Amino acid sequence: MNADKLILDGTCVAKTIKETLVERINHLTARGILPCLATILVGDDPSSETYVRMKSSACKRLGIDSRRIHLNKATTTEELIAVILQLNADPQVHGILLQHPVPHHIDERAVFEAIQIEKDVDGVTMQGFAQNAFGMASFPSCTPAAILAILDYYQIPIEGKHAVIVGRSPILGKPVSLMLLNRNATVTICHSKTKNLPLLIGLADIVVAAVGKPAFIQGAWIKEGAIIMDAGYNAGNVGDVDYKACHMKASAITPVPAGIGPVTIAMLLKHTVIAAEKSKMLT
Repeated sequence: MNADKLILDGTCVAKTIKETLVERINHLTARGILPCLATILVGDDPSSETYVRMKSSACKRLGIDSRRIHLNKATTTEELIAVILQLNADPQVHGILLQHPVPHHIDERAVFEAIQIEKDVDGVTMQGFAQNAFGMASFPSCTPAAILAILDYYQIPIEGKHAVIVGRSPILGKPVSLMLLNRNATVTICHSKTKNLPLLIGLADIVVAAVGKPAFIQGAWIKEGAIIMDAGYNAGNVGDVDYKACHMKASAITPVPAGIGPVTIAMLLKHTVIAAEKSKMLT
């Protein structure tokens, strides 16, 4: 086992990010502007309810207003879009977060696209994705932003490294691939149709696990000294990598929990503060 192994503690990273926001929030509130994040939950999924509650609590601890909107699972796409349009028009709301996944009968993409770009603090719109692709996004998707924030906090080099991303979701796998590419990594994106997956993972200097399957990535697949960024969260506090086996070979690894999750929330808070700073209320 590598004696210099790093456990990439997301709690420390999140704390540092939130500390940098305190003065900015105070500056805003002194001018009568209270940063506000509106969270929308559709249905009664227990995990989603927990996530929304965690985000709301994090807002309140930092002095950010949290407006929680809970809609029943029978809500239609049109009804949900109408709620978002109301929030778009409300100058006191600076960020809008739709907790996903939504019930299957809702057109999630149509709903995401209803979010005004200036309030898309979770980076879910196509316009936000395009801005991120060009390295110009004010609000990149929060989990990818968290992954890069952790790498930077621990001064882990990205340029020239081979990053293998396992997962291609539009709010995680794809955007983090582009963010790493913009930082001059060589990027391979893997997915459910990828052949020889263990071989490809074995080539990676940085592995980003975003596949949504518990303990899917095996320690035997990764090369000695790889950096493991586990963005998965499954029942029983299990990530997408076999932590014990990967820990033995990695030079640095994020734990689950207390890895990428806390930093994702911190990035959401940061984006909300930026949105408040950019709001027309400042003019």
